[in-house]
Amino acid sequence: MITRFAPSPTGPLHLGHAYSAILAHDMARVAGGQFLLRIDDLDQSRARPEWEDLIYEDLRWLGLTWDGPVRRQSEHFDEYRDTIEDLAAHGAVYPCRCTRAEIANAASAPQEGVPEFGPDGRIYPGTCRGRAYADRLPTDALRYELSKTTDGPLPAFTETGPAHAGEHDVTADHLLTRVGDPILARPNMAASYHLAVIVDDANTFVTHVIRGEDLFEATFLQRFLQWELSLSAPIYHHHRLIRDETGKRLAKRDDARAIRTYRAEGATPQDIRAMVGL
Repeated sequence: MITRFAPSPTGPLHLGHAYSAILAHDMARVAGGQFLLRIDDLDQSRARPEWEDLIYEDLRWLGLTWDGPVRRQSEHFDEYRDTIEDLAAHGAVYPCRCTRAEIANAASAPQEGVPEFGPDGRIYPGTCRGRAYADRLPTDALRYELSKTTDGPLPAFTETGPAHAGEHDVTADHLLTRVGDPILARPNMAASYHLAVIVDDANTFVTHVIRGEDLFEATFLQRFLQWELSLSAPIYHHHRLIRDETGKRLAKRDDARAIRTYRAEGATPQDIRAMVGL
């Protein structure tokens, strides 16, 4: 078993991060496997060295150890670009110049029961479909046209989390109505989250992805991209989210629940485990 924890250095870790990291760490250790640490710093405009240093500090204080060197996404941009070129060879990558406001204005009212938003944001109405990949500009995003590659049988993924345990088929209907053409790269970033995460997991041989249940829906898209690229598929375990007293999931701006705050107040790592129900 090889698990990983992959925080972004854009703010302090909070109790939700602690739960996810401890769970992935302990599952790997119990199985005699490996626990990897990755820094998801794709967005260089928001990543800060001081937040990255605090991630290491907090995890060590929690008593977590990781195996091998830390993988930093900012050091692997060429891998993501090469992957996009591989997908472009399938003939389904196209440049997109639409802004978020333009997408919102162009999106027609969804059919009854079909969501307006998916794991990649607002479901794209296809405005720029038909633009050739060769005509892309530096200011364009790159999208993947799902309808060109969803003929025939599609893959499935295994889920062991308590809310969604079982085998889940990826279907064309699900991708086309609940995901839409995903962004592979933005003008100021080498890759999107959904693309980078599958490349990272495959290249570090991750066998089990342990993460919050808010990312369960994203797994259908990510599994499809893995299949298109002939990448290995890990087993997924989407765990419950740690929420505040109003039921809202924690965010990095909620400094009151940051691990560093509890540390400063004299809490112990065992206290943190108890707070998140471990």
